[in-house]
This record gives sequence, structure tokens and C-alpha cells, in this order.
Amino acid sequence: MVEPNNTTVSDNTENGAHNMVKLTIDNCEVVVPEHTTILDAAKSVSIQIPTLCYLRDLNEIGGCRVCVVEVEGCDQLVAACNNYVLDGMVVHTNSPKAREARRTNVQLLLSQHDSRCTSCVRSGNCNLQTIANDLGIFYLPYEQHLAREGWDFDFPIIRDNDKCIKCMRCIKVCESVQGLGIWDLTNRATHTAVGTRGRAPIGKTDCVACGQCITHCPTGALRERDDTETVFDAIADPDKIVLVQIAPAVRSAWGEELGIPREEATVERLACALRRVGFEYVFDTDFSADLTIMEEGSELLERLGKAVKGEGDTHGWPMFTSCCPGWVRFVKARYPEFVDSLSTSKSPQQMFGAIAKTYYAKVLGVEPERLFVVSVMPCTAKKAERALPSMMGEGGAPDVDVALTVREMVRMIRASHVSVDTLTEEPLDTPLGFGTGAGVIFGATGGVMEAAVRSAYYLVTGKNPDADFFTDVRGLDGWKEAVADIEGTRVRVAVAHGLGNAARLLDAIRDGCVSYDFVEVMACPGGCVGGGGQPIHDGCELAAERGQVLWGLDAAADIRFSHENPDVQACYREFLGEPLSPLAEELLHTDHHAWTMPNEGRC
Repeated sequence: MVEPNNTTVSDNTENGAHNMVKLTIDNCEVVVPEHTTILDAAKSVSIQIPTLCYLRDLNEIGGCRVCVVEVEGCDQLVAACNNYVLDGMVVHTNSPKAREARRTNVQLLLSQHDSRCTSCVRSGNCNLQTIANDLGIFYLPYEQHLAREGWDFDFPIIRDNDKCIKCMRCIKVCESVQGLGIWDLTNRATHTAVGTRGRAPIGKTDCVACGQCITHCPTGALRERDDTETVFDAIADPDKIVLVQIAPAVRSAWGEELGIPREEATVERLACALRRVGFEYVFDTDFSADLTIMEEGSELLERLGKAVKGEGDTHGWPMFTSCCPGWVRFVKARYPEFVDSLSTSKSPQQMFGAIAKTYYAKVLGVEPERLFVVSVMPCTAKKAERALPSMMGEGGAPDVDVALTVREMVRMIRASHVSVDTLTEEPLDTPLGFGTGAGVIFGATGGVMEAAVRSAYYLVTGKNPDADFFTDVRGLDGWKEAVADIEGTRVRVAVAHGLGNAARLLDAIRDGCVSYDFVEVMACPGGCVGGGGQPIHDGCELAAERGQVLWGLDAAADIRFSHENPDVQACYREFLGEPLSPLAEELLHTDHHAWTMPNEGRC
């Protein structure tokens, strides 16, 4: 039996007792447990040693040499990120010798770096830029050498090797966290560079466009494809009616780059900002998250019924959620045998687009082609999802015209000179603007599962449970499992986030080591709150903090069950009929075999 990985970090002690080490850092006496790095020891007394390549527990190679410090008695400078403290050690973090080495190392990095910061997407939020400024590097003494390598600028993720500092972060995140290994070192010695493994074009790789490489890059070497000008053009077009939907996880993070505290960065205040940018209608993807629960929950019950009769999936594999496009791309690329076990329900983004260009077009009394649907998502894979051939409406027009990351949305707000200090709370538009507490938790790992079980209970029994009767799948363990007891009907479920965890789970299911009825997977660690399209704070993992925002909004919501969403009820009553109706199947479900990944089925 393979167990979920609920790993905890060892404190390297016996019986709870720490062996303490006393040392001096910058004339400050420090006492820390043994096996503490110099970097962490300094941080414990508020001494900040700069780093570039360092990512805790993931990339501790000391490769950039920016964190070097001087230790008395040592001839050579040492990297603070991967050297442990010793009793009696005397450390100088900013001695003339350490500072000069740090300056030289950064100057050498800049000799192979495109330093046109004013046209860089990370200007003002770049660790290399900050360190260079702090070191007083205002001219470059070394001749600059840039690679000038090409790239496919239609792909959702853009790489600019002229801004790469070879810190290895993207390689480590993609390989060790996501289990994909898209990035690798190419060439050798002074020609060493980072690129796709085997130097394959990015569009020919198994890249799922999760964007974790972007959020862990300390510079602008990796970014999302920018689609903001396309949206500005649509807003300026008098023949277009521009709608925007706001994903659940966006409300947990959109204020971070604008300096708005979380408690003030409400979705209603964001609605005000987006209307000032020029969007005519502002809606909530929570609405279509609730719609997804109705379709996906009904689909699950239908599958379970077939399983009881010996019909359906002959493998006995569970049904998997299909809300996360990065996860769907991963299954198709690496585990194609599981594709038929994916829910056929579209993601909330795509359900919204399909409903907007049919049901809402009728509500407005306009031709669907006049509607221009924009999504604000915490995700880069949504850019690829909206362009799939299976996500097109009648006439071949996409259901969602543009998918923006939160970072792109913030750039649009700034470009429109919107003063955040004057933003007031404004209601979202109806009838596609209301979401329940169940819809809002879609943005956190375990949220889709919890929302689905709440409504599945109602669909089976005809009555609501306590909204918090099933919370076993909350938390940030990489792979969680639980049993939902619906008045005697036991539904075995599992939740995974991060594709490395997903791979372990799929291997265990395929090998017959575990068995479930329903499984939720999100590609990004922590779920959408930790998505590749969220604001970047170098070295900080904020998924847990952002997730708590969503759970808090759910707890405070007046309606916490997807099936009680009055806008969803009206949509079924006036348009769709019922879940899994022929019209619902046509608009809200998809064929995962209608498109292929570049290497699908070759693994």
C-alpha cells in the first residue's frame, strides 16, 4: 500500500533536544541549532545576506556566489546558503573582501545579461536589479556578450536567454517539484546556457505551461506571453462588448503588487478598477465554478452508478477533475491511459465563455460575435486552454478570447492610470456575477473536492449537510486522501497538488496500490493560489496565506453550496434545462481526445 506523502522536515535532534551553536555575525552574538546555514543564522538576527540562485530545500548550490561571506580563519570566501555554522565561528557578511567579490560576481553576471531594465517585465521586481543597485553598480566594466537566441512567441511561456543568469531555479522547479524536466543546461564552459532539454522547440516539448518556472525566476528571463494590447484594442473597438471574468484565486492576490492589504483587496474593489480600465461588464468565475460542480458532480454520480452495474471504465480507475488545464496537459503527455478517466466537464473559465456567448448574449439581445470575453486567471496554462480546438463555439470563434494572468491585469490597471486609493467597492454584474462559498474555494487545493462533496451529498440525499462536514482534504500535504460518508455511501477521494505529487499518485493507482472514486489534481503547489500567473515575490511561497483568504471568504459566505446559487439555478431553468442535458453536454463538456500534446503516448 502506497501512503500519501505527508513529509515533515527533520530538526536533526534526538528526543527534542537541540545542540546549540554560538557564533558571531557582524559583531552580533548568535545562538542557533547545529546544522543551521550561515544564511539562516544571519536571518535569525535580522541580517539579510543577498542571494540570487537560492531556493530553500530546492536549489542550495551556491552557484551565483552572491551570498559569499568572510569567515575568520578561512582563506576563501564561503557561500552562506549551503555552509553550516560552527561553534565559535566569526562571520563578516559585508567586509571589504566579501563586498568586492559580490560586486565582481554581479558585474560578471551583468556582462551576459540584457540590462535594458526599462523594457523588462520584471523591472522594479527583479532580484538582480535590486542587488546591483544595492552594490552601487552603475556602470559595467566588462564587455557584454548576449546569446540572442530565438523563441516561439506564440507559446504561453516566453524565455529570453539574454536575461538568464543560469541560476538553475527553473530547472530545479520543473524537475524536482513538477517532475517534468523541460529545462536543462545546454553547451559547456563559457557557452553554458539554460534551454529546453535536447534544445527542442518549446512547442514540441511536454511543457504543460504551468508557469512555475516563471514565478521562481529571479529575473525577467521567463515571463508569460503578454496579451494586454489585444484587450486594450478590443476595449477601444466600438463594435465590441468586452466582458471580464475574475477567477476565485485572483481575489487572494491581486492587491499585492498594488500595495493594497488583503482585507481591502476585495473582488468588489477589483470590479471598480476593471470598469475604470474600460471593461463594460465584470463577472465572477465563481459562478461558473458552481456550474462546474453541478456538471462534474452529476457526472461523478453517473459514473459511480455505472460502476455499480459493472459498466463504464473497465480499469476501475477514479474520475479525475478537469478544472486545471496544466494537469490535463500533463495527463495527456505523460499518462495518456488515464485520459478517459478525466471528467469531461470544461473548466470554469471555459464554461463561463460558453455561457456568456450563448445565454448571456440572449440576455443582452446582441449577436454573440460582438461579445469579447476576457479571463483574469492565476494561471498561464489558461492561455493554452482557451485556444484549444475543442474550446470553440459556433463559427469557430473561441469561447474565451483572451486569458490574462494577474500580473497582466495589474499592468493594465497601472497603464490606465487607475488610482488605487480612490477605488470603491462596486457590485459585480448579473446574472453571471454571483458565486457561492463553494465556488470561491476552487482556488485552493482541496477546494474543488470539498465543494463537490457538499453538493454530491445533496444530490444523493436531497438535503444539505453541514457546510463543514467534510474538511479532511484541506491543507498543504502534497497527497491527501479521505472518505466522504454520505449517509452510508462511502466515497473514497484523494487530492494532489504539484505535478510531482500527481505523478506518484497516478503511478500508485495504475499499479493497483491505491483505489479511489474521485480525485482532484491541481498542477501548481497549493492550487491556483500558487499559480504561475500570480504576483511574484522572490523567495516567498504565499500559497498557504492566499488559500486562507479563500477559506475565510467561504466561511463568511451567506450561501455555501453550489446547487443553491440562484444565478446557476436560473441558468438551468431558463436555458440549460438540467445538468448533463443535451445542451449542457454541448456547451459545458469537452472531448479530451480532440487535441494532442506533442509527444502524447510516446512515454
